[in-house]
Amino acid sequence: MKKTLLPVFSALALAAQAYGGVAVGSAAPDFSLKNQAGKTVHLSDFKGKLVVLEWVNPDCPFVHKHYDSGNMQGLQKKYTAKGVEWLTIDSSAEGSEGYLGGPKDAKAFIKERHAAMSDLLLDHAGAVGMAYGAKTTPTMFVIRRDGRVAYEGAIDDKASTDVADVPTAKNYVAVALDEIEAGKPVTVTQTRSYGCSIKYK
Repeated sequence: MKKTLLPVFSALALAAQAYGGVAVGSAAPDFSLKNQAGKTVHLSDFKGKLVVLEWVNPDCPFVHKHYDSGNMQGLQKKYTAKGVEWLTIDSSAEGSEGYLGGPKDAKAFIKERHAAMSDLLLDHAGAVGMAYGAKTTPTMFVIRRDGRVAYEGAIDDKASTDVADVPTAKNYVAVALDEIEAGKPVTVTQTRSYGCSIKYK
């Protein structure tokens, strides 16, 4: 898979402007969304912490790959135990594939999938997904403690729905988090996400 490495801030900035995304190295836009308990969660609540954003569609086969294998839940458990805030976002519009209608649906997804994210956030209007330029599920972001985007793109380098590909894949999110924790520069900062297209309102 083609990888885009730093320094390419000017090119990334242009891409962000064209597609409504967020350039790597820029400040992650704040947002407010309801979680599985009906509580409003603000990204700014986690200032000073590492944050992962994961776009989800419960019906997407690419999402199923990572949840059926236990890969996504394993990442969530590993890194939340280290103090990382893992925010899973559903931007599917009402009536479309992957739509979680409210806290009850969100809680059911968490229970059924044995998920371990910090919060599952409902972006019914799609405003947050579009602000970040999320196009597929899963799309992943890693946000540094200073609030700047460190990584954006695919979860790994195996763009398939095959569970058997998970063990041999390079997981970009895990690598980025481990490099940040080790005080090293993030070697792969942007990749092309793969999966089901997000059905925006």
